[in-house]
Amino acid sequence: MELDKDLQARQEAREAARRSEEAQKILGSFPQEKLDAIVEHIAKCFHDIAPELAELAAKETGFGNAKDKTLKNQFASQGVYNAIKEMKTVGVLSKLKGEKLWEIGVPVGVIAAIVPSTNPTSTVCYKALIAIKSGNTIVFSPHPKALRCTLAAARIVAEAAKEAGAPEHTVQCLSVPSLEGCKELMSAPQTRLILATGGPAMVRAAYSSGKPAIGVGAGNGPAYIHPSACMEEALKKILRSKTFDYGTVCASEQSIIVEKGQEEELRKVGSRLGFYFMEEAEAGALAKLLFRPDGSLNPAIVGKCAKRLAQMAGFPVPENTQVLVAREQQAGPTRPYSMEKLCPVLAFFVMESEQAVLQKAVEVLTHEGTGHTFAIHAQDAAVVERFALKIPVSRFVVNTPAALGGIGATTELFPALTLGCGAAGGSSTSNNISPLDLINLRRVAFDRENCPETPDERLVEALAAKILEKMKG
Repeated sequence: MELDKDLQARQEAREAARRSEEAQKILGSFPQEKLDAIVEHIAKCFHDIAPELAELAAKETGFGNAKDKTLKNQFASQGVYNAIKEMKTVGVLSKLKGEKLWEIGVPVGVIAAIVPSTNPTSTVCYKALIAIKSGNTIVFSPHPKALRCTLAAARIVAEAAKEAGAPEHTVQCLSVPSLEGCKELMSAPQTRLILATGGPAMVRAAYSSGKPAIGVGAGNGPAYIHPSACMEEALKKILRSKTFDYGTVCASEQSIIVEKGQEEELRKVGSRLGFYFMEEAEAGALAKLLFRPDGSLNPAIVGKCAKRLAQMAGFPVPENTQVLVAREQQAGPTRPYSMEKLCPVLAFFVMESEQAVLQKAVEVLTHEGTGHTFAIHAQDAAVVERFALKIPVSRFVVNTPAALGGIGATTELFPALTLGCGAAGGSSTSNNISPLDLINLRRVAFDRENCPETPDERLVEALAAKILEKMKG
């Protein structure tokens, strides 16, 4: 008799957590150099197979496109590795205050990692790299819609880790996708930390598991095009961002806000570049598809291209259409265009003044997306500073595609696919999550007046004593 699926999932999760703990006892004893060699090999192996994994993910999930998913996989492997290769995460990290305060990096242990269906392969590599770099083992819980490609990605990473000297079971992935199995993994006694990248329900489950968790909030970032910006350059960057993997990156723009005098130019330039400004009836038809009756995002529209979305909504669009744009002035639960849309669809707000733009951006983010990402296009440094001091986000990106800038691909932010939203957004951190978020610091603190002599100090004193003795003689 076939076992109940949830029972199978729970048992698999328990066993994986136990194996992971045993592996971590070994991995956690490795010096920095050995951990570095492992992550270098993982990054290379994953980068080499990035296109094949991208094809598999696009085909299985129906989200996004293989070309951009290949770039995501390359970013999550070689891009992340380049950022972490010189980073020190274990052992003595620093000696401060005249060497009277030491900081020692200590791995947290077993990490439970939730994998979203929108980034099912790149997330595996990224999370594995930052976990192993800091001496932790990791167990992945895949999304049911992306099981095959997530298992394939995890297998590539696990084999590469083992080839480079990591203990067996350093990287594991549950093969029975189940909410009960995921909950069992998160609450397992061996699990020390949860990396929760997924929908709101899954993130809430992570925070209610009783274990420390790093979760993310919804992205709903507005993009303000200030009058000092070049309209065409700003729109080209927004276009690149919003069409990247067909809008599945949570940091991508969800609305454009301009001042009244800019509307005509924006429509003219935007239409030429591939922005389609929907008529009221067309926007109404698409709005019915965006969200389900319970208010949740309709998965059927996630990661679909603009022309496909228009076809689903029943209206024609020009051949060059790449993004659908709906005129909007309000934000709230009854205004679907004011919310996060994981597809190439934007709201378009036109305000009377710069101050009104600021107020509208805050209103949009307060409704959804607090703590996540905001984009501004401006050449006026003063306006950038004014908005940066007021906008409630963790990532405030300037003159860059928000999807790529927010994850650190086109900015100096740490390259990451898990973006904390801070306390305001319901997250435990506002960081782009790096290996340094996955360690504890053991601080060694000496008495200010009675600090043990270092070997160098003893040598100096011994030499001084010899010199004095010779002088006396």
